[in-house]
Amino acid sequence: MAFAMTGGASGQRLDEKRLRGLLDAGRALVEHLDLESLLDELLEVARELTGARYAAIGVLDERRRGLAEFRAAGIDPELHRLIGDPPQGRGVLGVLIDDRRPLRLADVSGHPASYGFPPHHPRMRTFLGVPILMRGEAWGNLYLAEKEGGEFDEADEQVATVLAEWASVAIGNARLYEHVESRRAELERTVLRLEATTAIARALGGETSLERVLELIVKRGRALLDARTLVIMLLEDDELVASAAAGEVAEGGRGARLPLAGSTSGEVLRSGRPRLIRDPARLRVPPERLGVRQPRFALIVPMTFRGRAVGVLAAFDRLGDGPVFDSDDESLLVSFAASAATAVATARSVEEARLRDSIAAAEQERRRWARELHDETLQALAALQILVSSARKAGDPAAMAAALEQAAEQIAQEIQSLRTLITELRPAALDEYGIVPALDNLTERVAAVNGLAIEKHVELGPDERLDGDLETTVYRVVQEALTNVAKHARAENVHISIGRRDGRLEVIVEDDGHGFAPHTAQQGFGLVGMRERVSIVGGTLEVRSSPTGTRVHALIPVPEPA
Repeated sequence: MAFAMTGGASGQRLDEKRLRGLLDAGRALVEHLDLESLLDELLEVARELTGARYAAIGVLDERRRGLAEFRAAGIDPELHRLIGDPPQGRGVLGVLIDDRRPLRLADVSGHPASYGFPPHHPRMRTFLGVPILMRGEAWGNLYLAEKEGGEFDEADEQVATVLAEWASVAIGNARLYEHVESRRAELERTVLRLEATTAIARALGGETSLERVLELIVKRGRALLDARTLVIMLLEDDELVASAAAGEVAEGGRGARLPLAGSTSGEVLRSGRPRLIRDPARLRVPPERLGVRQPRFALIVPMTFRGRAVGVLAAFDRLGDGPVFDSDDESLLVSFAASAATAVATARSVEEARLRDSIAAAEQERRRWARELHDETLQALAALQILVSSARKAGDPAAMAAALEQAAEQIAQEIQSLRTLITELRPAALDEYGIVPALDNLTERVAAVNGLAIEKHVELGPDERLDGDLETTVYRVVQEALTNVAKHARAENVHISIGRRDGRLEVIVEDDGHGFAPHTAQQGFGLVGMRERVSIVGGTLEVRSSPTGTRVHALIPVPEPA
């Protein structure tokens, strides 16, 4: 590449600063392999080296008669929106398309081909345009307008011409790189898809929430095939129920029920063989029932786990009007469906186990309250009955008065016991005043009854309220942890910490007791109840114990206060 050191008859010289800028720009441009970032860099360099306020690149259409793309710099997005459609290559811009020579104007409005500017377009007087040639063929044009402090000169024209030549080399490199990358991506696609099935299997294997598993299945399965829509239908009795979907699916599709008998999906599940449907009219149940509108083709594969039918996966169309699913896609989705069926079966087993543990925990609690009422309240009332009956039979006024006084004391004690029992069942302070006052009452009561030193650090306002379920969960976690400390830990000190951490509420209860054996913790219904409560609100619970103490750590999603 060569260019003159002086410009035309006037002998205008490119100074050292602009020469260095051109060399730096050349190195920077040819290093760009992304076409869009390359063009943005070119515009900014052109503005800097010529003093232009505005710069633009027009990319020619296939016929080389107009502009297919127009990229500008110097105009903010809102002004772009007000101006409207980009120029098509008429007027002064069209002159460069027809005559591929640099064009420099002192006043663009004075040119015979000038059309004027559309509404909201900023005023532009001075103009400089140079063509960008690729291997001698017109590719586009570089436009500059509104030079600071005067008109564009021959030195500016030289700068723009050199930049256009640098750009042609860089654009050629970027296009070649994109082509090579596209070819390599095509060759690697099959390997990457097979690797994706393995990664998906690992991701599904780590989830135990059925809802989360279904979400992962439809999202990752859709991405695996580049499908427009993917629906998972699970078997319930003699029907298939649309349990989750990803992609373009109308509201109301979830929960749709298809009969096993008389539906293509049912036939796939019963036969255990996948089906590629090239004509949606052949589907025995309209896909609109699933919220899928006007598909062009479909791929349906069965989901089985240890020989037991679980459901089906149905993929509809490609993204961007891509090609019909082929045998490779079928093999991929069949392999993926096997992992999906295993994940669904595992999640269901975990849910059933959680339900059993929850029921057992509830029954254990009922037995505890029944024992409390029988061993304390009921026996105290029976003793009170005997006391009053004995005094009444004696007929002694003094004995009757003493008996009544003793009965009043016992009644007051039992009222307090019942209040404590009711508070443990559901503290009134939690409903009336919120989590902070309720925890204050709880810790004061536990500390007084059990002789514990309880230190509490709560990063919530005294009047701050959380969602009702969240408040109950936090309260029960702290309550159960303190109950375990009081009954089993033989601790002297307890530290409670509650605060917000990255969109979650962190609850920590630590004691200095003697801890417990890990295997016994799995069987304690108190811990089971805590885990169940935290899991229901989408949180996690970790319990660590050692001979020097126990740490209960819960993280619960909670929105930030308004």
